[in-house]
Amino acid sequence: MKLRRILKILLLGAVTVLLLGLGGLLAANILVLSMGQSRIVKDLSQVPLGSTGLVLGTAPRSAGKGGPNPFFESRMDAAALLYKAGSVQRLLLSGDNRRADYNEPVAMRDALRQRGLPDAALSLDYAGFRTLDSIIRAKKVFQLEKDVVVITDDFHLPRALFIAEETGLSALGFSAEPVPWKRSYRTRIREWFSRARACLDVYLWKTQPHFLGSPVPLPGGTPP
Repeated sequence: MKLRRILKILLLGAVTVLLLGLGGLLAANILVLSMGQSRIVKDLSQVPLGSTGLVLGTAPRSAGKGGPNPFFESRMDAAALLYKAGSVQRLLLSGDNRRADYNEPVAMRDALRQRGLPDAALSLDYAGFRTLDSIIRAKKVFQLEKDVVVITDDFHLPRALFIAEETGLSALGFSAEPVPWKRSYRTRIREWFSRARACLDVYLWKTQPHFLGSPVPLPGGTPP
C-alpha cells in the first residue's frame, strides 16, 4: 500500500510539472509573438530612410545533406533586396565564428558579394553566436540604437524583435521568403522552445553576450 501511495504521489507530481512546463511554453510563445509580430514590415516603404540592416546568421550549408541551406539563401536574398531598393544603406552581418573552420559572417559577405553588393556596405560581427548576442552587440558594440531592420526568417523574427524590445534596441523586422513547411518544420518546432528560453534569458537570467568589447561604430555613423 505504501508503494502504491508513493507511486501515485510521484505520478501526480510528474503530471503537475508537465502541465506547468507546457503552460510556461505556451505563455512564452504568446508573449514573444504578441510583442514581435507588430514590428514586422512587409512593404519596403515602411523602412525608415538610412536604416541599417542587421542580418542574423545561419549555416550556409545544410546539415547532413551538405547542399545550400535554404534559410541562409533566403536571408541573403532578403538582405540584397533591401539594399538594392535603397531601404537600408548598410548591412551588419552577425553570425558564429567560434571555430576557425566555421565562419558565418564571411559566408554571408561572400554570398552578398555574389549578389552584387559592395564591400563598403558590409560590416561583419564575428561574435553573433546566438540571436541574443547579435541583438545586444548591435546596440552595445556597434552603437546602433534606432532605424535598425532585423533580417531573418519569418518564424525567427518575433524572437529577435522581442529581445530587441526588451534590451533597448529600436528595431523593425523584415522577413526572408519563408522556407516551405516540409523543409522547415523541425526548425519551426525548435523555435517554440527557443522563445521560452529567450524569456528566461531576458527576465530571469539577465543573459549577456559571450563577448563584448570596445565600441566599434559602423562606417557612416549611427543613422540620423
